[in-house]
Amino acid sequence: MRLHEARKDYYRRLARQEGYASRAAYKMAQLDTKYHIIHEGGRVLDLGCSPGGWSQVACERVGEFGLVVGVDVTPVSFSNDNFRFILGDVLSDILPAVTAASREFDCVVSDLSPKVSGIWEVDSGRQIDLSKAAFGVAGRVLKAGGSSVYKAFQGEFTDELISLVKSRFDRVVLAKPEASRKKSSEIYLVCLGFRPDRAPA
Repeated sequence: MRLHEARKDYYRRLARQEGYASRAAYKMAQLDTKYHIIHEGGRVLDLGCSPGGWSQVACERVGEFGLVVGVDVTPVSFSNDNFRFILGDVLSDILPAVTAASREFDCVVSDLSPKVSGIWEVDSGRQIDLSKAAFGVAGRVLKAGGSSVYKAFQGEFTDELISLVKSRFDRVVLAKPEASRKKSSEIYLVCLGFRPDRAPA
């Protein structure tokens, strides 16, 4: 996006005005408002949380008695009483640190993206790999009936990710929140009703 276009970006301006770390906060807010994936008092794991927009929204919605645990290779710039940050890579063994913060989560969300190379086939494949890794973490810590959200760059590997999450959730919806740029190829897989036992639907 060119600089003059960025200056006209409504959600970017709104994030600055309302104190959110990024425009992505509104994607999380819109997805939760529509699908009710976060609940007051719940525990949320945010994989790839930096710069922190999704975690900020999650902190607001779980309230003072909930917990949000964010994981990223880059620290976030905000703090909150109900937020814990873990410096780590979803592609490495982050489970010990995650389960030390909470043994179980009601919701796992992932807005993970790779460093973009400009080669779409490569970038799409890398992004799907990150989402698969996030799904693997969710499979170890998400409680029965829990919810998840995974970003997906639409491409030749997207169907693999969709099939994977459908094997463990009762309902999977492909969503594109209003805050996503219209030209963006990203979609979000909203997954409801987690089945830890891998039982068929």
